[in-house]
Amino acid sequence: MNMRPVAPSDLPALQQALVAAVGAGHVRTDAGPDHGAELLVLPASTAEVAAVVAIARAHGASIVAQGGHTGLVGGCLSHLGQIVLSLARMALIEAIYPNECVAVVQAGVALEALQSAAMAHGLEPGIDLAARGTATIGGMVSTNAGGIMAHRYGAMRHRVLGLEAVLPDGTIYSDMTRVVKNTAGYDLKHLFIGAEGTLGIVTRVVIKLEPLPQCTATVMLGLPSVAAALEAISLALRTDAGHLRAAEGLWQRYIQLTARAQGWSEPSFPLDQPICLLLMLGGANQASLNEGIEQIFGEILNRHPTATGIIAGSKRQEADLWRLRADTDQPYRAHASAASYDVSVPLSEIEAYVDHVTSGLARIDSQLLPYVFGHLADGNLHIVLNCAGPLDDALSSAVEHVLYAALRALGGSFSAEHGVGAKRIAALVATSDPVKLATMMRIKRALDPDQTLNPGKVLPSQPLAREKFQ
Repeated sequence: MNMRPVAPSDLPALQQALVAAVGAGHVRTDAGPDHGAELLVLPASTAEVAAVVAIARAHGASIVAQGGHTGLVGGCLSHLGQIVLSLARMALIEAIYPNECVAVVQAGVALEALQSAAMAHGLEPGIDLAARGTATIGGMVSTNAGGIMAHRYGAMRHRVLGLEAVLPDGTIYSDMTRVVKNTAGYDLKHLFIGAEGTLGIVTRVVIKLEPLPQCTATVMLGLPSVAAALEAISLALRTDAGHLRAAEGLWQRYIQLTARAQGWSEPSFPLDQPICLLLMLGGANQASLNEGIEQIFGEILNRHPTATGIIAGSKRQEADLWRLRADTDQPYRAHASAASYDVSVPLSEIEAYVDHVTSGLARIDSQLLPYVFGHLADGNLHIVLNCAGPLDDALSSAVEHVLYAALRALGGSFSAEHGVGAKRIAALVATSDPVKLATMMRIKRALDPDQTLNPGKVLPSQPLAREKFQ
């Protein structure tokens, strides 16, 4: 049986069955402008999610699971005849085990809520995002989210000890392991991490926590090159004053944009360097951290006399500096629906890659300029174009060729932390190893032959040409 859009004549029966499963107040026909589907269902437990999936399958309907709706690649898009399943009612922090450094949460818990709960125990989830107030743990698991601390604590894949998920046939996969060491057969949780709800709907998660540093210290450096920025990161990784908590690169056009929008300026720090680097150290002793930051700044000045820098002298000043990085809405305010991309590049290749992208875009259109920023310590770059979107097909293809054609050969990835969704399927097909792609297709067919869960996402529904970027 293949899933099909539910016909209007079938909707009453489907709606009645869903109401019986989750309650009348939790099945809505006014899904709203963010949803293309007619029905929005809000279950409150894994059992209710399983019931919804079973009902959908019995009626030949497909389901799109949604968390905080913060994705950028169309992973949560829905269409007429589909069911949107929201995890908003599943927002319980079930337990925090301080001695184990473990939290057990429902998938609808917002990252910020978990951060606050963990903070009461001197802990943190080991991951942070600008969308922390709305991004949910389930959505972050489903997209293998990264963030600013991935160089130290890994992406979401490295934070998950166990999980529970509802499979496409309505059965419940439950492996709520709370320990780090586990060699009991295939580690199947990784099938669901990064699968964007195409193989199962994640409902509960066991998250590994980390000690929260007692103090932090921040410096922003204006540097002549990416190479100089990587030198500063290397120094920060090797300091005994504390640990490197974050290292964020802000290329000139991006920081000029956010600084102008925020009215930020500092006479001793002109925004004319090719790249700025925000470094944060964390640790237990403020004086030691301050000394470590000053030593890094001093060493960089010795090596690069044209470098500039500003050390945060207060928590307010530290927050102001980090706001320059976090204000990622500014490119979209300046250019409505601007096309954005997130790639991973080996550190040694970043400078050449950015030069390649800048020159390649200029060859397409001399006015096409990128805003570049990202998590420099792990090579994750965010690239936003300075033109309103969406791009037409020809321009989109030309831009993607510039950005993606050489990435696989470099050992990078066209998608660092935002997933594939509906918008990057062609890029996946064009850049993936054919055997890898075929294996992914086989797994999808084995677990979800009827296309019940999030069809048309991650994997192509029909053959696509691999030659796009070759």
